[in-house]
Amino acid sequence: MDGSPTLAAELDVPVLEPALEAEDRAAHAAALRAAASESWIARNLFGFTILRYEDVVAMLRDKRWHSAASRIMELQGVTDPEYLERRRTSILSAEGDEHTRLRRLVGPAFSPRAADRLRPFMREVVNGLVDPVAPDGRADIAVDICEPYPIPIICELLGAPKEDWKLFSRWAADILRIFNGTLNEDLPVISAAQDEMDEYTRDLIATRRSRPTEDLLTDLIAAEEAGDRLSEEELVIMVEAVLIGGTDTTRNQLGCSVALFAEHPEQWVMLAEQPDLAPRAVEESMRYFGAIRGTGRFASEDIVYKDVLFPAGTFIAPSMATANRDGAVFTDPDTFDITREPPARQPQLGFGSGIHFCLGAALARSELQEALPLLARRMPDLALDGPTTWKPNTFGIFGPEHLPVTFTPGH
Repeated sequence: MDGSPTLAAELDVPVLEPALEAEDRAAHAAALRAAASESWIARNLFGFTILRYEDVVAMLRDKRWHSAASRIMELQGVTDPEYLERRRTSILSAEGDEHTRLRRLVGPAFSPRAADRLRPFMREVVNGLVDPVAPDGRADIAVDICEPYPIPIICELLGAPKEDWKLFSRWAADILRIFNGTLNEDLPVISAAQDEMDEYTRDLIATRRSRPTEDLLTDLIAAEEAGDRLSEEELVIMVEAVLIGGTDTTRNQLGCSVALFAEHPEQWVMLAEQPDLAPRAVEESMRYFGAIRGTGRFASEDIVYKDVLFPAGTFIAPSMATANRDGAVFTDPDTFDITREPPARQPQLGFGSGIHFCLGAALARSELQEALPLLARRMPDLALDGPTTWKPNTFGIFGPEHLPVTFTPGH
């Protein structure tokens, strides 16, 4: 033994079956947890999956592991130069000094206080979505509530007028095709939506420069640190990042959470009766059944971790969903309990960790904390009304496509 690290490719570790991930979500999740009982790492189709809480956190916090967001086109086999040239660096994919600068400038605009000022509007939006279905006591939660919920809030956050909400909804739907796994086919539609939104955003920026208001865009325009400001191009890209980061994540997590509560009716009753449990309910539902199941990183250089050498370019998939069921961190991890007190300094990992920790976490928490107890109060005796249809297992974001339920009407 010469003491040199083992090459990652030579590890004798569990191998995850790619077909299982595509075909059966529950079986794949079970396979991940089974693999985690054997090893902290498993082999997948593209590289390696990281399975245990300690290692997921350590690797997400290691700045040498770069976000795979910058390589999404490459991973999906896009080779057309016209589209490769359109790639733009946003806070979602930036690294190093560039990421530090962007985060320093925009961080204050995404503070809990900034999110809190939207809470009354969030309640207004949820009530407006429940009102049409309340008299019948029947709804498709995914379609009637979750799908439309984030867009008005993003528009209000940015200061976009109400009459433009449908525009943002279409742009979000088209731009989010980037996660469908059919990028080569969808690029013309994605690019057209980006171009339309860019033009709209430039006009909105010009308006806010002359007539500032109390909204995120005004805060971003005014953001300054030691004389440094965001350029107009950076502002435009930031608005798209807000739309991408703040739409699909929230609607899918809300759907996952309601589906989970439908299987645990006693917890739904408890939340309706004790709305102050909302913060814990959000963290626990994200831990137990998160919409963000994993993320992607690649080695920016040769990295040695736990005496294993990961050569530059190695792809890893930290599994937040599996780490969130790690019994070394969470007591009785397979029990869903909204009274659970999160372990000190070991939060659920749905918002990630390290420099790419979700910038909009405070906003997402506020949206979920307002929606869930209100739905619990207005939809008592919630029960599934037929099978739930789940979205395809693509990349990191997941949720119900259809979630039919019944409840006691009139609330």
